[in-house]
Amino acid sequence: MTVILLLSFSLPLSAYAAKNDQGVDLSHWQGDTAVFGQASDKFAIIQLGGYYDGYFSPQSTYATQVASTIAQGKRAHTYIYAQFSSNAEADQMLAYYFPKVQTPKGSIVALDVESGNPNTASVKYALDKIQAAGYTAVLYGYKSFLISHLDLTNLAKAYPLWMAEYPNYNVTTSPNYNYFPSFNNIHLFQFTSTYKAGGLDGDVDLTGLTDNGYKGTTEASTGGTAVKTTTSTPAVKAGQQANSTPKSSITVGDTVKVNFSASKWSTGESIPSWVKGKSYKVAQVSGNNVLLAGISSWISKSNVEILLTTSTCSALSSSSSTGTYTVQSGDTLGAIAAKYGTTYQKLASLNGIGSPYLIIPGEKLKINSTAATGSVAYYTIKSGDTLSGIASKYGTTYLKLASLNSIKAPYVIYVGKTIRVK
Repeated sequence: MTVILLLSFSLPLSAYAAKNDQGVDLSHWQGDTAVFGQASDKFAIIQLGGYYDGYFSPQSTYATQVASTIAQGKRAHTYIYAQFSSNAEADQMLAYYFPKVQTPKGSIVALDVESGNPNTASVKYALDKIQAAGYTAVLYGYKSFLISHLDLTNLAKAYPLWMAEYPNYNVTTSPNYNYFPSFNNIHLFQFTSTYKAGGLDGDVDLTGLTDNGYKGTTEASTGGTAVKTTTSTPAVKAGQQANSTPKSSITVGDTVKVNFSASKWSTGESIPSWVKGKSYKVAQVSGNNVLLAGISSWISKSNVEILLTTSTCSALSSSSSTGTYTVQSGDTLGAIAAKYGTTYQKLASLNGIGSPYLIIPGEKLKINSTAATGSVAYYTIKSGDTLSGIASKYGTTYLKLASLNSIKAPYVIYVGKTIRVK
């Protein structure tokens, strides 16, 4: 195994960083709040969106996942699924996504390059722009794909790599370095896509790179002058607000996580393992106990952590200025319509919803005819389906479906999973 730390990009790593921290990378599959495989995880790298040769697929869950990562005292970073092959496309992609970055200056903004026909010059150009914008530019991918399409040796001299390789799809909670994709300047190793049952990508930080942006990171764009920077964004503010909210102030509608250390409900019965580490909306509050949506037993406030308060969650998920609303757990189309002074029939028509009783958390709805967001549709995978077959049915390509749903291996899809098809 060869791990060489090259600093030709003039971005010294923080002295506070801890090597071999583990964490996750997240997309909309994990829902509105950040989830982790273990209580000891220290970071999350969160998908901001995808870009497929001019086609944009922003992730509606990005901002709330950033906020809830920070609320849990962990470090949040950003990645973009990036399929492009020219400087012009790189400019288009970054012009669209830079204003949407919610993690601090100095934090990682990684390009996930694993499909299409990338070339070395345009990938280097995009990484240079990310670095110049004050973030830590990182290249993600699978070694076999990257070395077959790019001059990875020279790119690795300029920028850190985040590489993925795993032998199987068994639940794996720690790296197996027998499958390490040896190369120069690898800082992050994604060692599994099944960090826990049900699927979750697991990563290890080999050098402490994920500390960047959280302990005073030097920007490469400052001409060599050390400047400690922070970014104040709505998601960071929401995470900080949730983190500083006393548990005594938990109210109905807040999003909370059940602590991994929680052992018993308020009734004295044991809390099952599948509840721990998951996030829930608060349905009722009574004294020092709360009732969580979907859970019939009360739990002590001391056994939960606030991830998003009602006010910040609402501010992050809805935007009347753009005419869109992001569906939250527990929403109904009728309630959303009433909130915006319209009818559920009009919303259903505007968004191409066949059944007004079926709306999906994370789905972005148009609330007026001037909204930029297009209609959406979903498909539940059946036995025998392939991604290319589904794509053909809906007049698109399997690559666009993979981008839209953050499917990193388009040949692996799961029966019963619902995917977005437009």
